Amino acid sequence: MGNRPAELRRAITSVFEQEDADVEVVVVGNGADLPDLPEGVTRVRLPENVGIPEGRNHGVRATRGDIILFLDDDGWYRSTDLARHVRERFAADPSLGALSFRIADPDGGPDQRRHVPRLRVGDPRRSSAVTTFLGGACAIRRTAFEAGGGLPGDFFYAHEETDLAWRIMDAGYWIEYDAEAVMYHPAVAPTRHENFYRLNARNRVWLARRNLPWLLALVYLATWMGLTVLRERSRPALRSWFAGFREGWRENAGPRTPISWATAWRMARAGRPPII
Repeated sequence: MGNRPAELRRAITSVFEQEDADVEVVVVGNGADLPDLPEGVTRVRLPENVGIPEGRNHGVRATRGDIILFLDDDGWYRSTDLARHVRERFAADPSLGALSFRIADPDGGPDQRRHVPRLRVGDPRRSSAVTTFLGGACAIRRTAFEAGGGLPGDFFYAHEETDLAWRIMDAGYWIEYDAEAVMYHPAVAPTRHENFYRLNARNRVWLARRNLPWLLALVYLATWMGLTVLRERSRPALRSWFAGFREGWRENAGPRTPISWATAWRMARAGRPPII
């Protein structure tokens, strides 16, 4: 967005400092002018803010690498071995579609549980198979990204990673939360985004409508409606959430390509059936 030039430079530097790996850096100005950037950075300037997923899609189209990493401008890699580690993980297993990184607090605070994409979070330093990944802290095999059709650009923000993750798994790949692959990011609340509740609910409906057999879609949405009512105590937040939920049913969710029941079973075996 062009409002964190110092943090952006730190992020870029942490990529260029990677050892024993061939890396390229693409910076997308999502409706914002780009500041001065180091030599060797590819610039993509979009005339308007098209949202996180579509902005990342534009960045991917400007790259050539076999493995795609997304890094927010306020995050960075402290280890210089991360790129090598990621390359070796994908080279060792052609069926590995994506890695979700562990997000660590640069101030030494505890790892945030919401950054671990599994139902029973447990120890954030334990790796495991998962059914989604973190959009700003991940690595994706290009062939898996393309098989999944890329990120859903119309989502703008929220659940776009899960939409792609489910389609990656339906294409025959698997996804892992890799606790040894670490990205540093300040601890911030997702509710800081103005439209968090509305987009969260709208996109959850779109996610189900696009990707799940109808039986699973209805159970999935009923589950999340119940969880939201039980967890959220703010009436304005609930009004915004239910407004987004209605919007998700009324507006076009995009093409419907339900995952197979075999994929749903693989998700259940990985610890998260697509009903929650």
